[in-house]
Amino acid sequence: MGDKILDCLVVGAGPAGLTAAIYLARFRRDFLVIDSAASRAGWIPRSHNHPGFPAGIRGKTLLARMRTQAEKYGAQFRLGRVEDLKRDGDLFVAGTTIGELRARTVILATGVMDNEPNLPGLDAAVSKGLVRICPICDGYEVIGQRVGVLSHDAHGAAEARFITTYSDQVTLIHVGAPDALPAEERQRLAADGIELIETAVDSVALEKRRITALSFNGQPREFDVIYSALGVTPRTQLAMKAGAKLEESGRLVVGDHQETTVPGLYAAGDVVRGLNQISTAQGEAATAATDIHNRLRASA
Repeated sequence: MGDKILDCLVVGAGPAGLTAAIYLARFRRDFLVIDSAASRAGWIPRSHNHPGFPAGIRGKTLLARMRTQAEKYGAQFRLGRVEDLKRDGDLFVAGTTIGELRARTVILATGVMDNEPNLPGLDAAVSKGLVRICPICDGYEVIGQRVGVLSHDAHGAAEARFITTYSDQVTLIHVGAPDALPAEERQRLAADGIELIETAVDSVALEKRRITALSFNGQPREFDVIYSALGVTPRTQLAMKAGAKLEESGRLVVGDHQETTVPGLYAAGDVVRGLNQISTAQGEAATAATDIHNRLRASA
């Protein structure tokens, strides 16, 4: 990419990265967005809790509209991956699949990866809403349905209790070791009227319009929808290469303006904290982009 120095390099083009692009473009900044086309928002069949869309909106449609808006103001996107990131004096040097890039600041909008269950036909089941990931996003849509929560630890038990907000037909399908679900959690599940099935993950079968789980005694059980509560893995590798610190949860430590512990390195979205919501990712990206603009103005 030559000797050009960018004002900012944005890594990731999910809701956070695209929001940052809209703001930076309207701030008339010289920046580039590197997009690997792997935003988990693209998995969303239809979001009904994102403000401004009372009829709901598909994840891919939202991403496309945001990108169009950013490009309207001059944002530049390149398909590729950032494989290395380091600080070199006052600049960041990024090793990418499209060449080396140098930038005064960086926004990491790299998100998280879902720890997916090993189920045949998973992608199709997600697109049909048979398998869901975020009850905060779409729990309302399963009111009164038969809901299974696939989990291997106590986190899944907490998610199952959360879903009782919407249904009294909730079953925890525990696919982990027995001792991964402590006795006190089992007692709380029983007290909340949540059935417990302990089985292997390969006993869960996805069919065209239903999900079947084989219980510990071999009796098949059918569900209208299953939530995967197997957790996520934050994409923090680049931040760690640049020297940024992590919280105990594995997310990036950031300040009030989304700056990490490395000056000039910002982060927004799911890679930062655990709510994993589009609206919070957008707000964090707006904060980061505005702070970068003001930072660069002050140093001009």
